[in-house]
Amino acid sequence: MRLLEIAKNLDCLLEGDPELEITGVASIEEAQTGDLTFLSNLKYSPKVLSTKASAIIVSLDYEKKRDIALLRHKNPYLTFAQAIELFYSAPKLAEGIHPTAVVSTSAKIGKNVSIGAHSVIGDDVVLGDDVVIYPNSTIYAGAIIGNNVLIHSNCVVREYVEIGARSILQNGVVVGGDGFGYAKQEDGSWYKIVQSGKVVIEEDVEIGSGSTIDRATVGETRIKRGAKIDNLVMVGHACVVGENTLLCGQVGLAGSTKVGRNVTLAGQVGVAGHLTIGDNVVATAQTGIPNSVEPNRLISGYPAVENRLWLKSSAIFQRLPELQKEIRELKEKVARLQAKVGQQ
Repeated sequence: MRLLEIAKNLDCLLEGDPELEITGVASIEEAQTGDLTFLSNLKYSPKVLSTKASAIIVSLDYEKKRDIALLRHKNPYLTFAQAIELFYSAPKLAEGIHPTAVVSTSAKIGKNVSIGAHSVIGDDVVLGDDVVIYPNSTIYAGAIIGNNVLIHSNCVVREYVEIGARSILQNGVVVGGDGFGYAKQEDGSWYKIVQSGKVVIEEDVEIGSGSTIDRATVGETRIKRGAKIDNLVMVGHACVVGENTLLCGQVGLAGSTKVGRNVTLAGQVGVAGHLTIGDNVVATAQTGIPNSVEPNRLISGYPAVENRLWLKSSAIFQRLPELQKEIRELKEKVARLQAKVGQQ
């Protein structure tokens, strides 16, 4: 594809040979002749001098440091993400219902739907237009799935779950499994509480491989529009995840947690139940959150505190053996002085 054509597709300002042929995209370290790469983080600027790429997507104010074709855009990272789509498209499942799939006669199937081998579509399921369900997935009775939803293989969508348009379930996702609810009996055993609620996934949500979204005991668990959930994330019963929120790998939300809009919970963040996390909160990796968090905070550590305080505390923690030794020596010195004063 000619560089001029790419520039038009991506709405970029072109500096360089418009007839330059681009054959693929790659990272700045791995790019070869014919590749298009990008620079969004200035700490990687030195790599521009050594990259073998034929062209680079850069910011509008980037200062050119070598003779190489540039595509300028105010958001280089987003532009590169869009550039990938010009060169790669995933294989598509054939339209129609595979002969080995089992589809209930009471299910309502929209237009241009694809259902892969050995998938099961239960009673009264509603599938919107252009839904794609890859092999070995199961949709329980009463589930409602909106238009253009993509469900990869080995997913389970339980009874009465609702999934909004353009959402994506990666491999092995379980939506609507029973919440972790038990009542203690007099003999010490646990009585299982029926999980009668449901899960609602709104529009444009993506859920990563191996993640689980539990149904509520009563009421609903809700993942709001535009939220993105990474692999191996656990969302407990009756949780609410706000719009455009990111839950990164191995995040765990205990039951009835309310997470606001535009929140980022980095890898392995754990949240105790019945808490509220305000809008625009960022929790760094492995933060433990035992209490509700006000909006617009950057938090770290366990128990979660302001990130700057955690960084200072972490620095001190590394010096604890040294500080302990100094304190012991000071105490011994004070004791000697006190003994000397007492002798006088």
